[in-house]
Amino acid sequence: MTEEMDWTAVPGLEVLEGEPMSRHTTFRIGGPARWMLLPRSADQAAAVLRLCRERGIVPFFLGCGSNLLVGDGGYDGAILSTARLDEMRVEGETVYAGGGARLSRLAALAADQGLSGLEFASGIPGSVGGAVRMNAGAYGGEMCQALERVDCLDETGAPHTLSPEACHFAYRHSVFCEKNWLITGALFRLRRRDSAEIRAEMAELNRRRREKQPLEYPSAGSTFKRPPGRFAAALIEECGLKGLRVGGAQVSEKHSGFVINREDATCADVLALMEQVRERVLERTGVLLEPEVEILN
Repeated sequence: MTEEMDWTAVPGLEVLEGEPMSRHTTFRIGGPARWMLLPRSADQAAAVLRLCRERGIVPFFLGCGSNLLVGDGGYDGAILSTARLDEMRVEGETVYAGGGARLSRLAALAADQGLSGLEFASGIPGSVGGAVRMNAGAYGGEMCQALERVDCLDETGAPHTLSPEACHFAYRHSVFCEKNWLITGALFRLRRRDSAEIRAEMAELNRRRREKQPLEYPSAGSTFKRPPGRFAAALIEECGLKGLRVGGAQVSEKHSGFVINREDATCADVLALMEQVRERVLERTGVLLEPEVEILN
């Protein structure tokens, strides 16, 4: 896709051309995007989707880029970022958050209001939209447990409101993994609890996270999904792959479930390392690891 595109048909839309994706992923890897679009409201996002459909463009939706590996050559298309869709508001025992709101901010707001149910999410470095799409979870909690509704736009820009049941949540999966629909916001129903207790639990979970995970290096979190009845990190360590390195990419010595950007890693480095890990784990254990990180290459 190299043709010019007139985005002025959507008044006030912020457009970045040739924007390095390494600035927008926690892996700090990725070449330039042809267009990065940053709508400031759900209505503006709907207008973007209508225009894209008219022009035969299928946009890629970007939240915080915390579960994304982008190719070294970049992306010759449109990236629709939800970064500006970050409103949050509290109504009684519910909290509404835009699709681009950071989970850490959402969890902190809930804690300040004495609302419990999102403690597990306080250390997940993602957006609300991305977390709902993947049914993100940690320490026994998942997004679907607190969710009351999801606001979204289909490929035509038409709005929809889905119940948790309609989202078909499963382990690291929802209906949004199959439909190219944009999550513009979500409503969470929480429960009252002492703010100090909530903050103490969040602090403890984040302490455990810092102790066990290689947060000092860029990564996309857990690289592989948990196989049924097993743990990816344990399988990788069992195969003697902890510390394995390809170029600037390395299987973390601190937590073997993480592939990290140890030193100026490229997407090619990460992909080659992931493939080596998958082949050796399959050969030795018979388990085929499935990537959890999304690859835009």
